[in-house]
Amino acid sequence: MPFIRYMDITTAAVRSTTRVVRPFHTFEGEGFPVRRPFPQPELPLVDPFLMVDQVGPHVLGPGEAKGAPPHPHRGFETIQYVIEGAMEDIDSEGHKRVMNPGEVQWLTAGSGLVHLARPTPGLLADGGPQHLLQIWVNLPARFKATPPRVQYGSAPGDIPTVATEDGGAELTVITGTTHGVSGPFETHTPVLVVHARLRAGGRAEFTVPAGHNAMLYVLSGTAATPDAPLPDGHLAILGRDAERFTVEAPGDAAEVLVLAGEPIGEPVARSGPFVMNTAAEIRQAQLDYQHGLMGHIDI
Repeated sequence: MPFIRYMDITTAAVRSTTRVVRPFHTFEGEGFPVRRPFPQPELPLVDPFLMVDQVGPHVLGPGEAKGAPPHPHRGFETIQYVIEGAMEDIDSEGHKRVMNPGEVQWLTAGSGLVHLARPTPGLLADGGPQHLLQIWVNLPARFKATPPRVQYGSAPGDIPTVATEDGGAELTVITGTTHGVSGPFETHTPVLVVHARLRAGGRAEFTVPAGHNAMLYVLSGTAATPDAPLPDGHLAILGRDAERFTVEAPGDAAEVLVLAGEPIGEPVARSGPFVMNTAAEIRQAQLDYQHGLMGHIDI
């Protein structure tokens, strides 16, 4: 899809910032570090989003790259977005693909499957830059038993990038519709996921339905909403007091993950890689995995 310029002029009210959350740092998989704004004790989820993990940006030395060994998923969807570096994804449904910079995997776990992600032989042997995002999106109860599905997209071929009219921001629209373009993925819940690259002093504006949750996570640099500064790694939770919201880079350039979605509004029971509606469903998921009903990966 060609690069697009878009003019956005409006004087309507903008959403306020209700809270700013600091991330915490932990390790996942074989021991790779992640920066996570949620879930954490003070913010278990932002319906319909369950998790945001950022890996990097960093430069790995030879032998330092790590992956996530085979693990199950049930009851939700995962978005893996490779910004730098390369990872190989394999699942028990038979999918196997090397994810290169600019590529996205949208995995609907649904009724359950087994998945692994590992560094490519080149990244493992030689090292190099790495920057990844993994985002979890809940599934409504009526879709938790849907058959597993994997969708792939790559920028710029599948995933559009749109520039604001003043050139202050470039927006990679992973899913949802904004600034006149739409991401390529079919989703079970209406969500907007955008990677916004703001030039120094740049600004971007978004419009979502008033009932949708919206937030801004700073991937790098320093950003701001009209009523709150947002340091690197911080997450702004926005109110539902308007349809519009804005983000800017008041100083140097910044990169921001824009997330918005329609709340599901159902009970959430979660345990590790399973997200269901009740504790009984979690226990059943654990049993099904132990009995091999989510498949296997031969590696």
